[in-house]
Amino acid sequence: MSARVVRLPWNGQFWPGRVVDGVPTFGFRSAPPGLATRRQLRERGLCPGGQDWVAQLKWRRGRRWAALYRLDLAQPSPGATTAQLVSLEKAQRVLRTCTECGRIAPYRLPRFNGRRCWPCDSSHDGEAA
Repeated sequence: MSARVVRLPWNGQFWPGRVVDGVPTFGFRSAPPGLATRRQLRERGLCPGGQDWVAQLKWRRGRRWAALYRLDLAQPSPGATTAQLVSLEKAQRVLRTCTECGRIAPYRLPRFNGRRCWPCDSSHDGEAA
């Protein structure tokens, strides 16, 4: 990527980069301040809030890319709803419930033994031998 200067449309500043298909494009770790990827927004407790991405990062010779969003337009992330948390708890309970005796373990039961708890699994091991 040759070093060119791009005029940023949202604040008028000049920044090293290039324009690809009408979108300001920056190399890995060279984005201007005030822009963040979706993952970086999530780390700050923000979400794009319906805004379109304004620039992109490209790395690995253009094979990998990430959209960049403006930080000043990002909104606080609403977090999980009560219904989502209840659903997640139900799913976790299923993963912790023994399929043989119905006991609920304080940890996820392994899939390779049919989601059986340790006492049920060890009783089956003796029969198989």
